[in-house]
Amino acid sequence: MNFNSPLGGDRSGRRRRSGVLSIRPFRRLWIALSLSSLGDWLSLLALTALAYTLAGHGQAAQSAAVGGVWLTSLLPALVLGPLAGAVADRFDRRMNMIVGDVLRAVLYLSIPLDLHLHFVNGLTWIYIVQFLASCASLFWTPAKDATVPNLVPADKLEQANQFSLFTTYGTAPIAGLVFGLLELISRALSSSHYFNTDQVNLALYFNAATFVVSALTIFSLREIPRRGEISAPSVAKTIVEGWRYIGQTQVVRGIVIGMVGAFAAAGVVVGLGQVYVTDTLNGGHAGWGVVFAAIFVGLAVGMFLGVRILHGFSRRRLFGLSIAFAAIPLALIALIPSLAVVTILVVLLGASAGVAYVTGYTIVGSEVDDQTRGRTFAFLQSAMRVILFTVIAVAPFIAAAFTAGVRSLSGSSTVKIGNIAYGGIGDNIVLLLAAVVAVLLGWVSYRQMDDRAGVPLLTDLSSAFRREEFSSVPSHANGQEPEEPRPLRGLLLAFEGGEGAGKSTQARLLAIWLRDQGYDVVATHEPGATKMGMRLRALLLDTAHTGLSPRAETLMYAADRAEHVASVIRPALERGAIVVTDRYVDSSLAYQGAGRRLTVGDVADLNEWATGGLQPSLTILLDLTPEAGLGRRERSADRLEAEPAEFHKRVRNGFLTLADADPHRYLVLDATRPAAEISREIQGRVRELLPDPVPFATEENTGSFPAVRD
Repeated sequence: MNFNSPLGGDRSGRRRRSGVLSIRPFRRLWIALSLSSLGDWLSLLALTALAYTLAGHGQAAQSAAVGGVWLTSLLPALVLGPLAGAVADRFDRRMNMIVGDVLRAVLYLSIPLDLHLHFVNGLTWIYIVQFLASCASLFWTPAKDATVPNLVPADKLEQANQFSLFTTYGTAPIAGLVFGLLELISRALSSSHYFNTDQVNLALYFNAATFVVSALTIFSLREIPRRGEISAPSVAKTIVEGWRYIGQTQVVRGIVIGMVGAFAAAGVVVGLGQVYVTDTLNGGHAGWGVVFAAIFVGLAVGMFLGVRILHGFSRRRLFGLSIAFAAIPLALIALIPSLAVVTILVVLLGASAGVAYVTGYTIVGSEVDDQTRGRTFAFLQSAMRVILFTVIAVAPFIAAAFTAGVRSLSGSSTVKIGNIAYGGIGDNIVLLLAAVVAVLLGWVSYRQMDDRAGVPLLTDLSSAFRREEFSSVPSHANGQEPEEPRPLRGLLLAFEGGEGAGKSTQARLLAIWLRDQGYDVVATHEPGATKMGMRLRALLLDTAHTGLSPRAETLMYAADRAEHVASVIRPALERGAIVVTDRYVDSSLAYQGAGRRLTVGDVADLNEWATGGLQPSLTILLDLTPEAGLGRRERSADRLEAEPAEFHKRVRNGFLTLADADPHRYLVLDATRPAAEISREIQGRVRELLPDPVPFATEENTGSFPAVRD
């Protein structure tokens, strides 16, 4: 279906063709990500090579030294993952990334210095540096992941995640090429007798340069929203809230379950792959190199082509389905001991993982609110690393145990079925078990996240492949009734009032209080809560646009509200969240209807159409005289505040008239009272609407929060 108007189709078509990299802020973030990821991969190559050299002779010592580099890379994810997410959610993400890049540059430069001056044992210092640098990377990544949805429109978020994930892993082979090229440069420099340095030192210098350039790129990126409100809870409370949110939010639970299955399967392939390909398939090291490269080829195919082939297909369904589908090539890898066939199957397996990876990231970016997005990404990153490395470490031992058991029973580790001989049968058994785990957890994830219950899966798949419109009701082929619209399980609470009444303060305090009780809360505002809304807000509140006609102003507020409801409020309510919004429809009825002297009925009809008739369960009106409210302002900050006193008196009367007409939906409060007293009264009224009543004494244990000026 074509939703573009004839007048705007050409321009929007050019925007779609230009791609997400045409968005300047995201392009800069992507450049920084490319440099930072290249630096991370290059540091692993350089430090494993250096550790191998410093360990001296002996295969056991060399293996242990190299393993130490990998262990110190993994350890931060085990102990600091939740803290990294809390920092990304609470503090300035831009500064977080800049500090992380600069810190890594300094750390990697210190290694050549230590090797020259011998301050610390070389191998010990490598481990210390890699641990600290991995900590910095761990804090950098969720800050970046949580920033992406703030820089791109919702319809380009999936494409942005494709580029981000592909860049994160696609720079690995580039780092290998750079490392090899630095060896040639090192030899050339050594033969010149002017600058004698080895490959590892050159790699570390190059590495530091990538992080410095990345930091400068992030420094120039002013579009990243600032974090760190003074009423934010402590870091410890932020971590607890994040974990509680993950446990209570069904979609995030589904993603975690699916990721366990996906990375368990991937870990088995990586853990057993080299021995299986080299010995059982007789592919040697070259064969393993081909299969290893095939994994990355498959990931790229899945990230870019898989989601395009299934364009329009439910992303929630696609996530679990792709993980369950990965069990098919994984089982065939275990059953068909042929290097050529296994290579093709590994590409399919990687493609399934690529589809799941980019889909999961897109779901988190679009459905998890900005306040908890960093913690969610950090949790997923830590969980993926822990699962992957644990399975890689454990899978060979489990396979060896199965092989030993078969050998003790039959006298041989080779099992022949028909004309096919399975050499190390334990590898095949573990691969089959991993396939079973993948299909079970993929199906559980699918059931957890299915957002089209009642619509047959095959119907959706057929529509995706044929590029047809997706059915919004289930098929009647099996006699089912049409599916009812998804119920809004959440609660919408709106704060209204004139200028300086304290709406922002009370809305924020209520959101904090609700989160302390364990609710999924989305705190938002109007105008400007979306990417489009930010632009409309700049036009609506700029004092340079004093001549804007009342009808144009009303239409612009309605446009902002329509986008706000569609992309923020309604999705949150559908998943059961409590939405606290600073201003909603009643502001237009009071400001444009009463204030601008437009027909209130016309304004109401326009906004009912824009919001789909969505009304708050409770509207909290903070009443204050215009003189008192504007007196709280140090200056007139925007166009509406600069209006004369008569305008603001009409606005106040408009609000009070609305409240008198519908007293059951309104809580009218005197805004001249102390903020803490107002907050307690709001909590008492909201408590009556909550799905799980909150004990009256609960607030005594939540601590106190400093008030924020409106």
